[in-house]
Amino acid sequence: MLGFKKVPGVLHPNQFRVNEAWIAFKLNGSPIHTEADGDFDFVALMDAASCFILSTAPVPASAAEPCNMESKRLLKQGRAHKQELPRSLFIPTDQPAKFLAAEAERQGIAVIRVPEDQLLLFIGEAREGFRERFGAGGAQ
Repeated sequence: MLGFKKVPGVLHPNQFRVNEAWIAFKLNGSPIHTEADGDFDFVALMDAASCFILSTAPVPASAAEPCNMESKRLLKQGRAHKQELPRSLFIPTDQPAKFLAAEAERQGIAVIRVPEDQLLLFIGEAREGFRERFGAGGAQ
């Protein structure tokens, strides 16, 4: 079993240095429908200090989480920005992410599962921007 860590209290971007911690989260509230390829969710990696989106990946809604290959790609794209990986990766406790968590730990990143409400200060604006751009899951 993966050694998830728990963090008490409320998190804030000023608690982190750039690239010290990343956050993996689902950008959309409901799946985005495409005529050609079906329904997708979008998973994002964000730097906790700057709230900069490092990488995104479409995930078939039926899959619930990025596969192992997609998880490796997300981390590789995130690393490309500063040529290093973070010490920690925060993932909401209710978000399926076993492949991403396993790959992060394999690469030496501590995986920390926290309730999503502790991450809303970080991810809320990104979700709102995504919702404004793509709507609540209409046909694209």
